[in-house]
Amino acid sequence: MTTPASNEITMFGAEWCRDCRRTKAQLDGLGVAYTYVDLEAEPAAADVAKDISGRTNIPVVVYPDASFHVEPSNADVESKLKDLSLI
Repeated sequence: MTTPASNEITMFGAEWCRDCRRTKAQLDGLGVAYTYVDLEAEPAAADVAKDISGRTNIPVVVYPDASFHVEPSNADVESKLKDLSLI
């Protein structure tokens, strides 16, 4: 099972999830390195995402400072990446 590394971004998502595809495309477009955990390929990782967020909603984006977003807007992600000096 995949657990987030403390020095990188980890995104939990699924291909059927529109918000997941949008957030993944945003990270790709910004050239930000991240680990993508496909919850369809790794169903047990859904429990990890739920343990982190306390919710079953996706995507869950975990940042290097251990903070996270659940179903973030593009503006939320961009703001956090700027705060962490990742973009």
